[in-house]
Amino acid sequence: MISGNGWPIANGALAFTAGTVLWREAGKTFAALAPFAEIVEWAEREGAEIAARLSRLVHRAGARRAAWGGVPTDPPVIMGVVNTTPDSFSDGGDRLSSDIAIAHALQMVEAGAAIIDVGGESTRPGAAPVPHQEELARVLPVISALAGRGVTVSVDTRHAPVMQAAVQAGARIINDVTALEGEGALAVASASGAAVCLMHMQGQPQTMQADPGYDCAPLDIYDYLAGRVAACEAAGISRDRIAVDPGIGFGKTDDHNAQVLAALPLYHGLGCAVLLGASRKSFIGRLSRDEPPKQRLGGSLAAHLAGLDAGVGIIRVHDVGQTAQAVAIWRAIRAAA
Repeated sequence: MISGNGWPIANGALAFTAGTVLWREAGKTFAALAPFAEIVEWAEREGAEIAARLSRLVHRAGARRAAWGGVPTDPPVIMGVVNTTPDSFSDGGDRLSSDIAIAHALQMVEAGAAIIDVGGESTRPGAAPVPHQEELARVLPVISALAGRGVTVSVDTRHAPVMQAAVQAGARIINDVTALEGEGALAVASASGAAVCLMHMQGQPQTMQADPGYDCAPLDIYDYLAGRVAACEAAGISRDRIAVDPGIGFGKTDDHNAQVLAALPLYHGLGCAVLLGASRKSFIGRLSRDEPPKQRLGGSLAAHLAGLDAGVGIIRVHDVGQTAQAVAIWRAIRAAA
């Protein structure tokens, strides 16, 4: 019990007793760390507008989250990645066959995945777009089969026609790396009734890693996601249908990724579930020993456990069994603290 000296995040499972105030002034970003009680006192001294904004942010951060796509995210859950593509950065070509993809997904569910995220177009750096019909041919048989078995399925796509067909086939979640900015995506997602994940990406897959730049990566990403949440609400998508993803590795340098991972609690201020996808990302190899994607389990676990400590509700991973084991130990330690 913190009793006035802190505030809960992540459905009350965690709480913070100190925070960092970020602000922009004269083209620069400033930060100040202080105990929670001192931040409250400062906001009240600054006047009604600042105090009201702080109150709104902390209440959003601490508000109980509704189930997302029908899946409660307290305790946090695992989303398993199933790529039906020939060119995904980590497992391209491994599951081009629908039967293999379905079997692998069911193994993930057995190992502890609460959601299966099915994608038919790679969005790795430098990836080329895929025609909609080809993407549909890759994902629909898998989505239909899994949904028919009662699995909660997410479709990983940025294209409105694929979103619509996937939801009709049984997908409950739309996971879009372009945060529903594509033509028709916002309207389709709203009408579908599906839950959505809004991810931040600077640029496009073909060019996003060329020279990414930010004034303050965590805050710039927060502002972008806040704008997309507002756009969703204006289109009729309620906040409890939305998860936000800061987009590790999508238009970000290694320093940007580290800054975002260190600032994950910031995104609870959006009042949505927070999803983290760092699994096997290339920054892990660059910060370690240049291991290839399938040898980045240790770094993936480190990033995702840091996310759980920051109150993240969904972690998107390739290695479900090993991650489930790590999460079980994390939960036991938390329960004993």
